[in-house]
Amino acid sequence: MQSLAKSTPGPAAIVEALSAAVLVIDADGIICDANPSAEQILQTSLHGLVGHSLDVIIPDDSPIHALVRQVRSSSASIADHGIPLETQRVTIPAISVQLAPVLDSNGRDQGFVVLSLSPHTIAQRIDQQLLHRHAGRSVAAMSALLAHEVKNPLASIRGAAQLMETSVAEEDRELVTLICDEVDRINSLVDRMGLAADPRSLERGPVNIHEVLERACRLAETGFGEGIRLIERYDPSLPPAFGHHDQLIQVFVNLIKNACEVLGRDRGEIIISTAYQHGVRIAVPGAAKPVDLPLVVRVQDNGPGVPLDMQPHLFDPFVSAKPGGHGLGLAIVAKIVSEHGGLVECDSEPGRTTFTVMLPVAAG
Repeated sequence: MQSLAKSTPGPAAIVEALSAAVLVIDADGIICDANPSAEQILQTSLHGLVGHSLDVIIPDDSPIHALVRQVRSSSASIADHGIPLETQRVTIPAISVQLAPVLDSNGRDQGFVVLSLSPHTIAQRIDQQLLHRHAGRSVAAMSALLAHEVKNPLASIRGAAQLMETSVAEEDRELVTLICDEVDRINSLVDRMGLAADPRSLERGPVNIHEVLERACRLAETGFGEGIRLIERYDPSLPPAFGHHDQLIQVFVNLIKNACEVLGRDRGEIIISTAYQHGVRIAVPGAAKPVDLPLVVRVQDNGPGVPLDMQPHLFDPFVSAKPGGHGLGLAIVAKIVSEHGGLVECDSEPGRTTFTVMLPVAAG
């Protein structure tokens, strides 16, 4: 019979297979070992990690250093979550940190600390995508309800008001006009929601994402974005996205319009950038295998930021931080991006809000 010990990989092989970054730090704060995930997450080679002080890799004002000191003083394991990681090469908004002392067989501290870093990004993106799908279904359901239960009777009301206009006294015609105006306003709201719930199957194919973005920027410059500085930073080597041209224009028009409305016209600046990145794969309903999302489009503004209590609900229908906002623009964005098999997320703080859209590439 084969021994279980012989069929089990050793500790070193297990650590190398982990998706979390693992660093071993000695008593002098020097990194003495690291796994491949540490190289990938910190974007530094093994040669650039091992033999160097931890504060050379991670700035000494990072909370991680305080956690290392706490582990050394207590000889106990510590975990923390949601810590930002900013180095010269990488910025990660939130990571989970786990630290543990290395003890010998008698429980004595040997002076080494094992540091594990796990970015939140991938898990959060998957959770956000599921939430956005639910938000999209809510918008679609509301749109169908309004179209069936509200829009048809509105046409009858407006027709009756127009007939009344010819027979009522002059002083009452203002009331008839008021009825028509209010019916038109409700119709407009229903139409805007209908954009998010078109039941027709739309053909998708290769789309030049830069043509889409340039069209969205020109619409902004000639309309709602007047007075706002638009900065375009594109990677010209990007392959075509897989999607629907007009729907993708709608996505980025909504994102740019949202930023413009937050900024007003006082020194507002919006940066639209594109990039190609590896590593994000998600399961899409109806797809036989996970879909890669290497195309990244970011819309960043220098506005006041999204309130913390609103950020988890930003893509829900009828949630808006803007005075007079309907809360439909971002819900429509979430629905369209989700139907394209992509992801959309928001990272916001005072002075910088970034909406990131990740899309699949066209086959071939």
